[in-house]
Amino acid sequence: MPRERMNALYQQARRAAIWGVALSLILGVAKFAGGWLGHSIALTSDAVHSFGDALTAAAVWGSLLWAQRPADREHPYGHTRAEAVAGSNVALLLVLSGLGIAWEALTTLSEPSPRPELFTIAIAAVSMVLKEGLYRFQSRVARATGSGAVRAAAWDHRLDALGSAAVLVGLSLSYWGGPAFHPADRIAAVAVAAVVLWAGGHLLWISVQELMDRQAEPEVLDAVRREASAVPGVRGVEKVLARKSGLEYLVDIHIEVDPESSVREGHAVGHSVKDRLMGRIATIKDVLVHIEPSPHSKPGERPA
Repeated sequence: MPRERMNALYQQARRAAIWGVALSLILGVAKFAGGWLGHSIALTSDAVHSFGDALTAAAVWGSLLWAQRPADREHPYGHTRAEAVAGSNVALLLVLSGLGIAWEALTTLSEPSPRPELFTIAIAAVSMVLKEGLYRFQSRVARATGSGAVRAAAWDHRLDALGSAAVLVGLSLSYWGGPAFHPADRIAAVAVAAVVLWAGGHLLWISVQELMDRQAEPEVLDAVRREASAVPGVRGVEKVLARKSGLEYLVDIHIEVDPESSVREGHAVGHSVKDRLMGRIATIKDVLVHIEPSPHSKPGERPA
C-alpha cells in the first residue's frame, strides 16, 4: 500500500511537469514571435526564460520517470537522485541564459529602438496571468508530493510571471511614453535577466544541498521520531538522520532498547520500527535501524 501511494505521488508530480512543459513552450513561442515582430527585446528575452521553464519542466518529468527505476547492482540505493542531478544542470543553463540576456540588453541600451507594437503588451499580460496560475497549481502539487524539483519549478513559473510583469511595465512605458521612454524596453530586459539569474541560482542551491545529503526538514524528523517511539520495545530515539533523494527519504535511526534484551529481541524491535516507518510515512524509501542499549532501563527489566 505505501508503494502504491508513492507511485501515485510520482504520477501527480509528472503530470504537473507535463503541464509546465506544454504551457511554457506555447508562451515561449508566442513571446518570441511577438518580440521579433513587435520590436521588443524585453519580450524576446522573456521568451528565453519561458523556453528555460519548458526545459526545466521536461528535465523534472524525465528525472521523475528515471527516479522510479528499481535499484540494481550499480545503484543499490535506487535512482532517486536523478531529480537533483537534472535540477542542477537545468539551473546552470538558466544562469547562463540570464547572463546572455543581461549582456544583450546592456550592450544595446544606448541604441535607438523602434516603438513596440500594441500586441506585445497583450502577450506580456496574458503570460503574466497564465504563469501565475501555473505557479499556484504546481505549488499545490509540490506540497502534496513533497517534490523539491516541482517546488523549484513552481517558483520558476512565479518568477517568470514577475518577469512578464516587468516586461509589461517596460512595454507600456515605451509604447505610450514616446521616444524618451523607449530604453524602458531594454531596462525591462535587464530586470528579466535578474529574475532568471535568481531562479537559476536558487534552483542550483537546492539541488546541490540535496546532492550533499543535507538533513531533512524538521517536520520529517519529528514524524520519524514520533512513529518510532510508538513501537513496543523502543525506550527512546537517540538519533535520526534523514537525507532527501528525489521525492523520497533514506533514514538512519538509532533506537534505544532494554540492554538486557537478547540479540533476537532487539533485532525484532528494529524490524518493527522499520516496518512502521515505511508503512506510515509513504515518502520513506528505506530505513537503517541501529540498536542502542537504553541507559534508563532497570536491570532484569524486559521490553514492553
